[in-house]
Parts: sequence; C-alpha cells; structure tokens
Amino acid sequence: MLNPRVSDLPEYPFDRLRTLLDGVRPPTGIKPLVLSVGEPRHAPPAMIAEAFAENAGLWGRYPPGDGTPEFRAAVAGWLTRRYGLEPGAVDPDRHVLPVAGTREALYLISALAVPQSKAGGAPVVVMPNPFYHVYGGAAAVAGAEPVYLPASPETGFLPDIAALDEKTLARTALFYFCSPANPQGTVAGINILKTAIRLARAHDFVLVADECYAEIYDGEPPPGALQACAALGDGFDNVLVFHSLSKRSSAPRLRSGFVAGDANLIKPFKRLRNYVGPQVPMPAIAASTALWRDEAHVEANRALYREKFAIAEDILGGRFGFYRPAGGFFLWLDVGDGEAAAKRLWSEAAIRTLPGAYIGRPDAAGRNPGGRYLRLALVDDPETTAEALQRLVKVL
Repeated sequence: MLNPRVSDLPEYPFDRLRTLLDGVRPPTGIKPLVLSVGEPRHAPPAMIAEAFAENAGLWGRYPPGDGTPEFRAAVAGWLTRRYGLEPGAVDPDRHVLPVAGTREALYLISALAVPQSKAGGAPVVVMPNPFYHVYGGAAAVAGAEPVYLPASPETGFLPDIAALDEKTLARTALFYFCSPANPQGTVAGINILKTAIRLARAHDFVLVADECYAEIYDGEPPPGALQACAALGDGFDNVLVFHSLSKRSSAPRLRSGFVAGDANLIKPFKRLRNYVGPQVPMPAIAASTALWRDEAHVEANRALYREKFAIAEDILGGRFGFYRPAGGFFLWLDVGDGEAAAKRLWSEAAIRTLPGAYIGRPDAAGRNPGGRYLRLALVDDPETTAEALQRLVKVL
C-alpha cells in the first residue's frame, strides 16, 4: 500500500538520538538542558502578539497562496536593503512567495523541480555532507539519487563543488546549498555563490539557496545568492532563495518564511502550492509583514548570539577544535566520537546534544564526515549556555 520511496528516507536524526539515549537516565538534582534542537528560545518580538490581536478577525478566512501585497512588498524591500539590490530588481508579484516555514518549502520544491529522468538516467539531487535532513528526504521521495558533497575541514566546511564531475552535473536537478551552513556555521563567499549559479545555468538545474541563518552572524553580513545573481548581471534564472522568521525573529512557531528568485520557478511553484495548501494564516502574514519591515529586534537578537559566541570562546577556546562560527547558532565540536560523547553528556551532565554522524552520510570509503563531531545549538539565554558548556567541559 505504501510508496516504496518512503523506505528510502534517511533515518530521522532525532529518532536515532532517542534510540541512543533510550534507557539512559540523566543524573538527578540538576536541570536537563537541551542543546540538540535548533529551536530559538529568545523572547519573540511583541509585535507578533500585537499583529495577531489587530487581525484576529482574519482567522475566519482562507489565506491566499501568495499572501498579501503588503507581505510581498515587505519581503522585496528587505531583500533589496539587505543585499544591496537595485530598486525594482525584486518584483513582489513575480519573484516572491510566502511559505509555511522554509522546511516544508525546501521539501516541496523537489516535487516541482525533479523530473523522472535527466540526461538519460536517474535525476540527481546534490547536497552538502553533513546536511539538513529535509534535503535527503526531498531527494528520496522525489526518486532522485542523492549526491553528498563533503563539507569537512579540508574543504573549509563548505561543499566541495569541484568534486562534481560532468556526468553528475548533467543529471543534476536540484542543488541544496546552505550558507551560513548548518551545522558548521561557515559562510560561502560571493565568488563561491557565483560559481554555483554558473553551474546551475550551464547544466540547467535549480540552485536552492537555504539562507535561513543569514541574519545571525558574528562579523560581516553573509552574502546571498540573489546578491551573487546581481553581481553576475543575469537576473535570477535557476536560483531560489529560502528565508525564515524562525531564526531571524526567534519565532519558530509562527511557521512563516518566503521563497524568492526565478519568476519562471515561482509561478509554477505557486500553482503547485495552491493544490497542496501550505498557506500561512492571515494574522500570521500580518505579523510577518511587520517583522520583515523591522530591524531593531533583529539587531538585538544578533547581539544575544554574539554574546553566547563570546561565552563559548571563553569556556571552550582551545578545546574540541572550537572556532567562532561566522553565522548561525550552532557549535560544531570535534570530540573524537560524537555518539559516545552525546551518551556521556546525557548520562553524566544531563545535556542533550546531537551526534554529528546523525546528520551526515558515509562516503565511498565508509567515513562519515560528522562522526567525530557534536552539534550544539546555542539557543538558550547566556546564563544557561554558560552552564551547559561548563558541564560539557567537566565531563569531556
């Protein structure tokens, strides 16, 4: 009765974590701390509640698939300001769609852009390794062959684009590219983005730029794929960018983001989404519109993460291959054996972390690039973050 492709889904990382820790009891007398899930816990901006109250009468309406003109204009304005685009380069009506959090859209884009075959063989979906698990799920259910590009210390923790040969590129339908990277926090420079865009156009595949962590950074703002398109001067062909309010505005439960880029992809994606129906409710669209127009809450949010990066540097500096991530809010720590370390931290320190192997895949030599690592999400307040890292150092 089942679609056989469901059996090809990669094992869900948090199911693996539950299995690993099943029956392992944390010590009593100390509060368990969860650093395994990238769920922001900063206080969300008050404007969300205010917008919900002001628009409470809209709960009785079905939301349109393309949101509201005000939402699309707010997104286009933000993209223009954030990435230094020419005024009018982003057309709110042709280049922007709201999504119910980027997770669903990152998955659903494979239903649009992965054909049954390409260049006489199975279509390919390329992704970094380690990777956000939704990329692997999208490839599996679309019937594509996943190609995992190593993103290890040897490649600067960015996917090794040069590892793609011509035969693979000819079959590529989608390329998931995440910057700032989850989990490593590395940022792709503008030239790397240009290279990826040129490849997408030369081999006619869709470059999916997952930029959900773009507003959490330590130094300079990370460049974006639309910014790279503007530098190339050829419009947004073959490129879609995905952004979310979950991280930018500490509002994961709002389930609101957007996809923007190539109008020839946005139009059929809108049509597909009208059938699937993952619309954002009207009060949430109103709140989202206000959030994309405001920068003050984003700057305050970013300052909190910088404070936690400094705490981590003070406590961990010189240990576990620590480096301050250029973007995002994860630490990617080399502990030798991520599974063993995660089990010890839960049993001895009541800290829940995610083994890096659970978001990676073994290469041809059987080496999982995440095997030595732990991913820690610095999503709590600074005091809780300091306590968690002090416990970690004491145990490991």
